[in-house]
Amino acid sequence: MNLSLYYPRSSAFISGQIGLPHNHPKSWYHSLATGLAQRRNTPSGQSVKHTHMIKVEGLTKRYARNIAVKNISFEVGKGEIVGFLGKNGAGKTTTMRVLTCFLPPTAGKASVAGFDVLEQSLEVRKRIGYLPETPPLYPEMEIATYLTFVAKLKGIPAGDIAKRVDEVCERTSIADHKHTIIGKLSKGYRQRVGLAQAIIHNPPVLILDEPTSGLDPEQQREARQLIASLSGDHTIILSTHILSEVEQSCSKVIIINNGEIVASDTVANLHHRQRATESIRIEVSGAPAGQIKQRLEQVAGVASVESRDTREGLEAFEVHSLENHSVRPELARAIVQAGWNLNELRPVGESLEEIFLELTKSETSASKDKEQEVVAQ
Repeated sequence: MNLSLYYPRSSAFISGQIGLPHNHPKSWYHSLATGLAQRRNTPSGQSVKHTHMIKVEGLTKRYARNIAVKNISFEVGKGEIVGFLGKNGAGKTTTMRVLTCFLPPTAGKASVAGFDVLEQSLEVRKRIGYLPETPPLYPEMEIATYLTFVAKLKGIPAGDIAKRVDEVCERTSIADHKHTIIGKLSKGYRQRVGLAQAIIHNPPVLILDEPTSGLDPEQQREARQLIASLSGDHTIILSTHILSEVEQSCSKVIIINNGEIVASDTVANLHHRQRATESIRIEVSGAPAGQIKQRLEQVAGVASVESRDTREGLEAFEVHSLENHSVRPELARAIVQAGWNLNELRPVGESLEEIFLELTKSETSASKDKEQEVVAQ
């Protein structure tokens, strides 16, 4: 059975125990590692002091003339679930591959659980569980047999393997199917098996690349619940372009575009980030909707008024202000002076989709403008 088909660099990636053979010629990877190793001389197997489970500093990755990742930096704390958002080709997968030691960085540093991904890659691999977009499965094997095989590769003591296989099968809700051949499973169950292999050695860090890609809505919901159940015990980076998945699963969001990080904050802060204009939801009773809307449109600083849902005599609207205008006091005053009942008045934050599109669009436009300036010169 050819391990390299599903596990690049053979079982070295899984177990973290296989190095270069004696008298092996220095490869390009070794030369690169030697060049960058002058940054510090931490012995292999000994972690540096760290306050974050994942730390990336000035990371750059080039492919020939193409720069896939440009000088990015971010940190992920213990027990966090972080959404790594970006369009296709934005640099998400490249970053994940550097963190999992599949690819060496061109420049910069990255560490996982205090171990450098370039200088201490074998130690890093022992401490991460990785679920690529396509799970590394053998379709001809039964689930239990496959997980036993993976447990051996990851160095779990022989006496603990059976217990650990049972535990991850229960955790991922595949215990009733562990004697089923993987090739006969639905995509949702194959994704669960992929997650089981990622956590079988109980790593402190999980890196999940598009974990719900291709799943139906019910399977996506189950996958999100499973990922949420793993938080606390594991630090998780969730690479995806599905915005609803991030909103429901993650406490922090990192948005990458054209290889550069354009936002890094909590989901709540991104929803209420400062804007030149504001949107306000207002609910009023005591007058017809048309009359209320007309009065709101007359308030100084209001750009537009949109009708929203109506319920039990309440008329709801979303009011958008002109730039640099705060209209909430004037809206409240207008309703009260008209003798109507003001039931609700609150700011409305941008949706994550709006934030994502705004950031990626503006950055893309800026890049194009810069390219045009260079060509013009």
